[in-house]
Amino acid sequence: MNLDKFFLKSDLIPAVVQEKSTGEVLMLAYMNKDSLEKTLETGYTWFWSRSRQELWNKGATSGHLQKVIEIYSDCDDDTLLVTVEQTGAACHTGNHSCFFTKIK
Repeated sequence: MNLDKFFLKSDLIPAVVQEKSTGEVLMLAYMNKDSLEKTLETGYTWFWSRSRQELWNKGATSGHLQKVIEIYSDCDDDTLLVTVEQTGAACHTGNHSCFFTKIK
């Protein structure tokens, strides 16, 4: 598959990560072409860290891995939905999901 179509508008695209078994949204991260390729090759999520300016394999340090089940693109091919089997917490704070702060 030619991945270039996902990066026509930007070098980075948002990737919404959702737990397959529950439908819970776990996190939002960004992928570049290299991280998407690594995700497809390994079957585990890889992202581009905007703060560190490097690729990172989610859970490689913590053991809280995300095994990829499916990847969907949106209708504009500029956002991804990645459904995963989450091991442990998805959030670096220790929460299962990064979306735990209720605003309203």
